[in-house]
Amino acid sequence: MTYTHSISVDLDFSEAVDQTRQALTDQGFGVITEVDMRATFTAKLGPEAADAVGDYLILGACNPTLASRALVGDPHIGALLPCNVVIRRSDGDEQTTIETIDPATMVELSESPLVREVADDADRRLKAALASMGGSAG
Repeated sequence: MTYTHSISVDLDFSEAVDQTRQALTDQGFGVITEVDMRATFTAKLGPEAADAVGDYLILGACNPTLASRALVGDPHIGALLPCNVVIRRSDGDEQTTIETIDPATMVELSESPLVREVADDADRRLKAALASMGGSAG
C-alpha cells in the first residue's frame, strides 16, 4: 500500500507552496502547522544536512468538520491528524513534488466506520486539490 498521493509540477518551490495553500483552501482545508525542514536542518544539523534534503516544507492541513467527525468516531485518531502535505524540491530538480497523506492510512489503523467515511471524504478533497494544480502523478 502506498501512503501518499503525489504529483510533480513545473513550478518553482515558492510558487508550488502558494498554489498548494490555495488548492487546500479551495477544498476546505486550512494550514494549521508548518515545518520548514531546510531551516530546521540548517539550524540543528548544519547546511550539509539541509542541502541533502533541499527545499522541504510540511504543511499540516485540517478541515475542522472532517477532523471533528473523525475524533467522534475514534478519539485516538488525533495522533494521525492533521493531514500532512509535503512540498519538496531538491537542488538540481526540474520539478517540485507535492505529496499528501493518503487518508486510507487512517482506515488501516481504526475500525470505526465513521473514520472510514471521513477518510473517503478527505481523500476526495486532497486528490481534487492535487488535480487542480495539474502536473504529473507520481
